[in-house]
Amino acid sequence: MAKRKSSGKKNAKALMRDLFARMEAAPDAQSLNDDVIIPFAAALEEVCEARGYILNIFGEKSNIVFSGDDADAKAIYGLVEEYLAAKE
Repeated sequence: MAKRKSSGKKNAKALMRDLFARMEAAPDAQSLNDDVIIPFAAALEEVCEARGYILNIFGEKSNIVFSGDDADAKAIYGLVEEYLAAKE
């Protein structure tokens, strides 16, 4: 795998700082969801779809899983749901 250029790391850190600032600026959970989380998730979905992946986001804190097809996505979802149910 090729190494990323340092500018890529700088861009990633800048994006992280920008997202963090936007999240911090949200006055409530609804604003956070509408202004940051939904647009971010939509961007992830579009990129994944364009590359033939399926995006699954689960968990109490979040687990992001990319899978290759709908059957895999459903199986992964079932495994996560079973795991979380067993923890209760």
